[in-house]
Amino acid sequence: MAYGTYNFMQTQQVHPVNTPTQAVVVAAADLQLGSELKKEDVTIVQFPAGKTPDGTFANPQDVIGRGLIVPIVKNEPILKAKLASKEAGAGLPPVIPEGMRAVSVRVNEVVGVAGYVLPGNRVDVVATASPTDQHSDTTSKVVLSNVQVLTAGTRIEQGQDQSKPVQVTVVTLLVYPDQAERLALASTEGKIQLALRNPLDQSAPPTPGVKTAGLMGTAQAKGTQMASSSRPRSGQPVTNTVPAAPPLPTVEIIRGDKRAQEVVR
Repeated sequence: MAYGTYNFMQTQQVHPVNTPTQAVVVAAADLQLGSELKKEDVTIVQFPAGKTPDGTFANPQDVIGRGLIVPIVKNEPILKAKLASKEAGAGLPPVIPEGMRAVSVRVNEVVGVAGYVLPGNRVDVVATASPTDQHSDTTSKVVLSNVQVLTAGTRIEQGQDQSKPVQVTVVTLLVYPDQAERLALASTEGKIQLALRNPLDQSAPPTPGVKTAGLMGTAQAKGTQMASSSRPRSGQPVTNTVPAAPPLPTVEIIRGDKRAQEVVR
């Protein structure tokens, strides 16, 4: 029985099912935000007809030369919502939302949170400066909160030795115009530090800032010392100082050879 079934299956012709497909332009490699799409950056993949995402392209010429406003991974479909307009070009300008600005600041490994600050992260900006040029007034305070990182990387700048360029780490932040002013002042007049945030944490608690004296506890110790100086030392008797009452009026009475003082009630 089993042998007969096997022979029957071998004699049957297999008819392939022709499923209609649709051409979709996808990324040929991982592409970064702001990249200008080139011919080698895209390829064609066949999707089942009617199953393609909204906003796809069928012709690579429709996307070549346009800039990406979000990062894209390999084999991800190129969508209209992920591309800048044709007249906007590529780079950072198409990525910046209306009403906002992109400001770059130089950082090092410490300021940049040891390289963990990446595009798309959220950070707080902590500024350290002295408003009076006095070291005792140096204050650290959070000046910007929940700021988006646009780009993070290194660029080449001319060093002190004109023949040797140096690599400088730069982080570009997306801020509003008034925040751009605060960021520029903080990076020029003092030092800044980036504090990496959890992207799900949207809180922005106000902070009073901290001075050197408050950081080391000297301000509190000084106040405690002044308060303790008015207290009696250990072992000393405690005396209550009560103001003396004014003396009562008296008169002197002379009786023969005797004199006496009498209080006038």
